[in-house]
Amino acid sequence: MIERHDNVAFLGEIDGARKASFLGNARALLFPIDWPEPFGLVTIEAMACGTPVIAWNCGSVPEVLDGVAGFVVDDEAQAVAAVGRLLTIDRAAVRSVFERRFTAERMAADYLDVYHSLTGVRRDVARLRGTSGDRAPLQAAT
Repeated sequence: MIERHDNVAFLGEIDGARKASFLGNARALLFPIDWPEPFGLVTIEAMACGTPVIAWNCGSVPEVLDGVAGFVVDDEAQAVAAVGRLLTIDRAAVRSVFERRFTAERMAADYLDVYHSLTGVRRDVARLRGTSGDRAPLQAAT
């Protein structure tokens, strides 16, 4: 099919060094996922480059795309229509969504919040360390 279409080129796998340029220079990322993808890292990579996403309404897509960073579509006709609306998306706002929701710092802070909200975490850590809660190293079991 690729050979029959002059406007389609197969690039193969893109390494990390070229990925930011490739995604950053794209008009959009088309993500026609057809299974319940639990996260869709490629959508986040595109958003990090300020590139809007057009993605099928499947799996985590509605949670990842918040209406600012792209369009959630149900079929090919809606995807084609979304391409026509790409100019309404502010690429700086797409990057801002990424910074607000998906940086490594945000993820780490959220994990710590969940960890600290667990009942008995401080007590269990202190018990396992054999201390009253300070940061002394764990004692070896005998």
